Amino acid sequence: MIHFPDADGLRPTPDRVRETLFNWLGQTLYGKTCLDLFAGSGALGIEAASRGAEQVVMVEKNALVFRALRENITKLGCSNIALRHQDGLEFASALRDGLRFDVIFLDPPFVSDFLPKLLEVLPQRLTENGVVYVETGAPFEVPLPWQVLKSGRAGQVYYQLIGQVQ
Repeated sequence: MIHFPDADGLRPTPDRVRETLFNWLGQTLYGKTCLDLFAGSGALGIEAASRGAEQVVMVEKNALVFRALRENITKLGCSNIALRHQDGLEFASALRDGLRFDVIFLDPPFVSDFLPKLLEVLPQRLTENGVVYVETGAPFEVPLPWQVLKSGRAGQVYYQLIGQVQ
């Protein structure tokens, strides 16, 4: 049983949304590199790791949640997960130019203004055919150079898989 302490704003991606997302991505992620910014409960990153992702980098700023994530990842024996205790926006902005990801999970706190800022820096962080999963609490129009590949809604959760306009 995975345990997470109570933390303000911790809102795991609903099961049916996660199932839809991984149907969109394909049932396996073998050989893929994934970045889970604002990891929170870790549901998306752990799911990616369990589906064969070569490497998953999970970023979480909240110290209490970070410690719980570290303990849970250790218990699960996920050797393909690297955990970083840092702000997601700062992490994405400071990445080395050569480090790129096939899939980026982007589920920032719903009350934040991080999305526009992140979508400016993420094109340089993706592989050529990389995609970004975006989860929000309200409809969100993606700016160029992004395009919506797939989208859905479950209750108060709006979710999209986006890619760069080719």
